[in-house]
Amino acid sequence: MQPKVAVLYGFGINCDHETKAVFDLVGAEAERVHVNHLVNGTRDLSEFHIMAVPGGFSFGDHLGSGRLLGNRMRFALRDMLSAFVKAGKPIIGICNGFQVLVKTGLLPGPEAADPDFIQRASLTLNNSGKYEDRWVTLDFNPNSNCIWTKGLERIDCPVRHGEGKFVMPNSTDLDRLAANGQIVTKYVDPETEEGEGFQDELLPFPISPNGSARNIAGICDSTGLVFGLMPHPEAIYAKWLHPDHTRFTAPDAPDCAPDPEERLLGDWEGEGLQIFRNAVEYVKSNL
Repeated sequence: MQPKVAVLYGFGINCDHETKAVFDLVGAEAERVHVNHLVNGTRDLSEFHIMAVPGGFSFGDHLGSGRLLGNRMRFALRDMLSAFVKAGKPIIGICNGFQVLVKTGLLPGPEAADPDFIQRASLTLNNSGKYEDRWVTLDFNPNSNCIWTKGLERIDCPVRHGEGKFVMPNSTDLDRLAANGQIVTKYVDPETEEGEGFQDELLPFPISPNGSARNIAGICDSTGLVFGLMPHPEAIYAKWLHPDHTRFTAPDAPDCAPDPEERLLGDWEGEGLQIFRNAVEYVKSNL
């Protein structure tokens, strides 16, 4: 089967083309679907196997990033989203999409599998007080049941946000996320060895670009099917997108191959593409 992906667009979402492209690259049939077409019933999420909420500035970030689109989805698409989650279909939210999923209540969600659309966390202003556009290093939790990140240990990818600081009401809530394996990925110091950078103590700026609690960059729900993260893995679908690619110092850069062109191109696939492939392979195997 060729999994079908609904990539939402409209109202200031601006990473929909890139998100569609990466799903197409890993064997899915992705389609950009306007939010209004779901709201008015012209289209239905039941047509699709995966839903993606891309990055951007939905509704101009008025009233807070992701707030208005999150409310629109939480109230106008509640039954459709609930059925999608109950059917065991994967959802990803990237950057503004992560903010949307948090404000719909799909992330982190209740401990039970069925969504209740209650907001339990937020993504608020960066500690720097300004918009941050920079590259970061992420490590992934090997004990998480997130289907999107299986087999991943560390990747570099960019952040582009002004409100990326993940917060919850108290430390007990964060402890519960950690115990459930729902803290999927964290900002880490690139100087650490892979697997040794995952820590709770707040890292300094700019290693943590926003001051997120426990350096959290992304979380999943209790099922591992709904995943959100602030960095943009679709922006490192190819190795040559890394800013250090032509210096041959990027992760997995080809060593001194005899042909300079081979050194530059080599194996083209970037680290972020595996996230999207994981979801496509999950659908092929389970739905």
